[in-house]
Amino acid sequence: MADVVATHETIVVVGGGISGMTAAVEAAETGKNVILLERTPSLGGRVNQLYKYFPKLCHPTCGMEINLRRLRANKRIKVLTLAEVTKVEGHAGDYKISVTLHPRYVNDHCTACGACGEAVSAEIPNPFNYGMSRMKAAYLPSLMAYPQRYVIDPSILGTPDAEKARDACKYGAVDLDMKAEVITLSAGAVVWATGWRPYDAGKIQPYGYDRFDNVITSVEFERLSDPRGPTGGRIVRPSDGKEAKNVAFIQCAGSRDRNHLKHCSRICCMASLKQTTYMRERFGDEAQSTVYYIDIRAIDRFEDFYQKVQADSTVRFVKSKVANITEDEATGDVILHGVDTEGYHRYDNRHDLCVLAIGMEPSVNIKAIADVAVDASGFIEMGATDGGLFGAGCAANALDVNRSVQSATASVLRAVQVVNRVAKAEG
Repeated sequence: MADVVATHETIVVVGGGISGMTAAVEAAETGKNVILLERTPSLGGRVNQLYKYFPKLCHPTCGMEINLRRLRANKRIKVLTLAEVTKVEGHAGDYKISVTLHPRYVNDHCTACGACGEAVSAEIPNPFNYGMSRMKAAYLPSLMAYPQRYVIDPSILGTPDAEKARDACKYGAVDLDMKAEVITLSAGAVVWATGWRPYDAGKIQPYGYDRFDNVITSVEFERLSDPRGPTGGRIVRPSDGKEAKNVAFIQCAGSRDRNHLKHCSRICCMASLKQTTYMRERFGDEAQSTVYYIDIRAIDRFEDFYQKVQADSTVRFVKSKVANITEDEATGDVILHGVDTEGYHRYDNRHDLCVLAIGMEPSVNIKAIADVAVDASGFIEMGATDGGLFGAGCAANALDVNRSVQSATASVLRAVQVVNRVAKAEG
């Protein structure tokens, strides 16, 4: 990548989700040169996979579009996708970042016309929909993908499909000979904004996520509800396609549990409250949403939203840690078992579908890549060993979108101070 120029006055941002994009844009708007690295084929992260934000229930496309516009307009930002950081060495003012650039098999001549996708027949699971749908092996990651360039999945290399994709492109954009490349970047400061991953629900054995089709996670339900999602916005059961009008939402699925994640993941309560509004939106008065909770954590301005959901006649709250889930094999219904702690009576409640409000954990084990301080959950702590590598967003803590943006801004301010000190010392 001869066109990538990085110096000790450059700020490298690792992760192209909402936190990383915010950090990159705000660092560049202070006059700093920025290299933004994203491991997947496009920017946007998990926010791009949301149907709506809470509490205003607006669509993420709005905020994402503004960030993308700012990013595209700023010539100080260089974006590298399919870029995986393997090592960060050095100290504040002088970092060396080892990066593997994985091949897209599509070059920058791509116009996103879609001819390659139409030409191939092979299909692969769609990660944007958490594998709930399939897509062509030549694909655009999402409608809002940036860069707007197709990707050829390596699974079809050496097959007739790959040749069809290349032959279909009249711009010469499909390059099947692309190879992985390793580069080393220099930087004065690094902002680590690699985001979060959903906790593996299969580890919560009493809930049967890996055994019962009609137990899904909150991130999967988000995609089900989205009109751009795998079902066109129809809220249906994976087992049989039946409309799921009676849905259970289990809070703290993996969070606040010494056997799984000890921390509170913060977004889960509000995410489930938001998703009950999807039920109301889809089914009206026929919707039945039951929220099983330990306690509802709706802080600051979110309390009003919580009260609004409480007032909805289609939503019921059960104060209980669900003990286990079984399945009625004849109907596919899931049956939740536990004790309602308000009255202390046992229940065996039947639902069409169960949604696990799954916890969040850091998406990357940064200790294997860089020498930084992390807490017991793996989140980057303030006061890293040398002061030049900063965690932002969900790399630093379990945060919602609003707080992730605030965290990114704070981290950039610290990174800019480091770079300014280096420049002053050398000036």
